[in-house]
Amino acid sequence: MAAGEQHGWRKSSYSNHQGACVEVALDDEGVSVRDSKDPAGAVLTVASRQWATFVRRLRN
Repeated sequence: MAAGEQHGWRKSSYSNHQGACVEVALDDEGVSVRDSKDPAGAVLTVASRQWATFVRRLRN
């Protein structure tokens, strides 16, 4: 099973209809991120704790 497929991909409600955004998925390995315009392309997976730190710093 490919990264992110276990729980499904989610796109931000702020994304536009042209697909200019990223999608995220939670799975056993952490949080996976991919380009919504190229779903068959590269996937970046980071540990859940690292993702939480990233999001927290973005909000600050």
